[in-house]
Amino acid sequence: MNRLKTFLVDFVSNTYILVLIHFLINFYCESFFDNGFNIKLLYFIAIAFMLSFRFIIIKDTLGSFLYLNKEIFSQKKAYNTYIFYAILIGILLTFITGVIIVEINPVKFFMRFSNTLNILKDLFNPNFELFYPMLLKLIETIFLALMATILAIPFAFFLSFFAARNLMPNTFLGNTIYTLVRTIATAFRSIEAIVWAIIFSVWVGIGPFAGMLALMIHSIASLVKLYSEQIENIDNGPIEAIQATGANFLQVWTFAVIPQIISPFLAFTIYRWDINIRMATIVGFVGGGGIGQALQQQQQLLRWKNVSMIMILIAFTVWIMDMISGKLRNYLMNK
Repeated sequence: MNRLKTFLVDFVSNTYILVLIHFLINFYCESFFDNGFNIKLLYFIAIAFMLSFRFIIIKDTLGSFLYLNKEIFSQKKAYNTYIFYAILIGILLTFITGVIIVEINPVKFFMRFSNTLNILKDLFNPNFELFYPMLLKLIETIFLALMATILAIPFAFFLSFFAARNLMPNTFLGNTIYTLVRTIATAFRSIEAIVWAIIFSVWVGIGPFAGMLALMIHSIASLVKLYSEQIENIDNGPIEAIQATGANFLQVWTFAVIPQIISPFLAFTIYRWDINIRMATIVGFVGGGGIGQALQQQQQLLRWKNVSMIMILIAFTVWIMDMISGKLRNYLMNK
């Protein structure tokens, strides 16, 4: 079984390196050949397949290190191993490929700086007449994030017990519930809040309610992960002691688990509210209400002085909330 795992790890790593080589050769040959590089990618994958059997002869491949010979670095110097050069080549090829795909161009960055001078001039000259109306929008944003966090707490709190491995019984039903809750939470968390905001903007209409729903859904999924991981790290002594008295599932949760997690849960919740305040600005760009929506409108109208005023308010609010939430989290975690 370990030999199969070794082969698979080596095959994946070799394939990755050879696919990058194929991409780079094809990219640089396009200027010389009409159809680019003529050798098919499938041939490179076949070469990677054959190279993956090298662990039989060479004992210091990546797969061998992980599953067959973990003492390889103690037997010879690291820079003399096949793993070292494979990782080095992989990192180098990844960096070069990334530069090409992302189209990084430092010359364009410095030579076209003059295009932004007019914008920068207005950004450093904010329109203070917009202070009061944008302050009202900022208050809306803060409450949007607050309500999203508050409404997410009971759902996340309840689901986190079913997403904790140490609380779910090792039965078919227990494993099914655990896997289902974890999978759904991961899926919902992988969808960014801005996407949820687009969905709810169509569902309930443009405004702060759509933004609140988007942040609430994303907060539930994120807090389930944070809460459940904290539950998995609690001391099992009180749980075993209460279970020995014949306590049922709910009594174990109430008297053995909850007293150990209150402070960390509050710290995670405050941290999430801090995140939601920042994300509320982003969801406003797609109809989620708050000051983000006002920022998007002013940006589209190219009113950079107004944009500057809004950015100052957002930056100041984020700074204040970061300071407050940081102190509260430190107090709760050290309590």
